Amino acid sequence: MADTPRPTLTDTPVTTDLLIGVAELEPTDRGLQPHRLPAFARNQSTDPQVAMVEAQPAGARIAVRTTATRIELDVLRTRPMYAGVAPRPDGVYDLVVDGELCDQVTSFGGDALVMDMATGTSRIDEGPVATIAFADLPDRDKTVEIWLPHNELTRIAAHAADVDLHNLGLGGSALLDPFVARTIAGLEADIISVKFGINLVNADLMRCRALGPAVHGFLDTIRDAHPDTPLIVMSSVCCPIQESTPGPLAPDFSDGTMKFVATGDPAEVAAGKLTLEVVREELAAVVAQRAVDDPHLSYVDGLDLLGHADVEELPYADNLHPGAQAHQRIGERFTPTLLRVRNSVR
Repeated sequence: MADTPRPTLTDTPVTTDLLIGVAELEPTDRGLQPHRLPAFARNQSTDPQVAMVEAQPAGARIAVRTTATRIELDVLRTRPMYAGVAPRPDGVYDLVVDGELCDQVTSFGGDALVMDMATGTSRIDEGPVATIAFADLPDRDKTVEIWLPHNELTRIAAHAADVDLHNLGLGGSALLDPFVARTIAGLEADIISVKFGINLVNADLMRCRALGPAVHGFLDTIRDAHPDTPLIVMSSVCCPIQESTPGPLAPDFSDGTMKFVATGDPAEVAAGKLTLEVVREELAAVVAQRAVDDPHLSYVDGLDLLGHADVEELPYADNLHPGAQAHQRIGERFTPTLLRVRNSVR
């Protein structure tokens, strides 16, 4: 009996041609680090939160055309954790073949970034490289995408609308930074959507007087490079603790899990402090003003994507972040808008 031929194994280096949704790959002594913000933008921020979240590959995926029946990916994750609090679920690698989700593998190994919210300190506990493997792929020429783990299910609407996503959502850091607007301006885009609100409020970053001009400036930077590209401005979905109470936000570990509470005083709104209600009103006014001369600009109220009744039905476990079902609902409700806009440019 003839020996069964062994499969051919091929090592393929990951490059920005294969890794979609990132700006750069930085060589390090432990592998290639994807960055969603280019170096010029990273150099303009000293915020460790920005540094952490822009390096998380939300929306990034490896895309290849191949006949391979098995694909392995060597990865080294860095998993954010909080001291004394149970870790969040492991990330998930999604395998998409010719547009269909075919398999999922949970991440493991890697480093742990352990943050102590009480002391403001952090440490890195190093761990091993993991090999993420997908086997029994169809034995034919096919398009394969491996979506990397991310904290937000931001690809749902993009997948449903058949558009190609480039995600610059920066968890906890959507703060109208000019370098983010310049990054968006430097990208090729058929549709652009931006969302402002919750981070501005929970960071207690600015007062109402500064909000409108900052939004105008952010949009001006994008429009300088993309004058006629459909541009969707969205406000925040419902978050009860921040609807009428200003920030800053603070962690609450009183029950052994991490929850969040708003520490501002609603009476301070009269002095210019921001709440989600205030931000939605200001965003709607800015878009209405600009839309007079900008027919490709539109506004989406976040409450239409996830409102008060939805949060009562699907409460947030930590008082701040929507869960998987809520994210699914947001994506489904945003899809008609994305389809309408997409069809207008095709």
